[in-house]
Amino acid sequence: MEVTEANELTELNEGHGHKSRTALTISILAMVLAISNLGGSNAMKESTQENILASNAYSFYQAKTVRQTALKIAATDLELQLAREPQMPAAVKELHLKKIEDYKKTIERYESEPETKEGKKELLARAKDHEHERDHAMRQDPWFDYAEGMLQIAIVLLSVSIIGGIAVFYWVGSLLGALGFFSMLNGFFLWF
Repeated sequence: MEVTEANELTELNEGHGHKSRTALTISILAMVLAISNLGGSNAMKESTQENILASNAYSFYQAKTVRQTALKIAATDLELQLAREPQMPAAVKELHLKKIEDYKKTIERYESEPETKEGKKELLARAKDHEHERDHAMRQDPWFDYAEGMLQIAIVLLSVSIIGGIAVFYWVGSLLGALGFFSMLNGFFLWF
């Protein structure tokens, strides 16, 4: 074997090694891109779902407040009737007092119902929890977007590196891929 043939064979093997390494890197980054895409999609779904649940809880809270206010007005009206008519028959007076007592119990129940978790106090706490979960998902989502962008650009640069045999594209693509990977991880764990 002549020296020139040996040099050509060495160059061919080195080029094949670069291409294999780059192809493997692209495969790994494509997998990370798919995971990042799923994470971003799930974060947006969770954000939307939690926003709807928070809105529902606030609407239920509002409905309870309206009902509670209506009962307060009705109880006050009955109390005023009792005050205006001191000569009211005992049976009617007893019915008014019973109704006032029923209204006041319902007003208290609307304020807090720990057993059903549908009192205003519990509904407000539930709405706040849903808002917290929504906000968490909304903080996650941009990190997945950053990761997807960097990973896509990295894959393009690495592909160009294979075609053109330009080492700088490999290193820049690998660096962007690593940054995309860490952005994806931050999307899941929110370290930053």
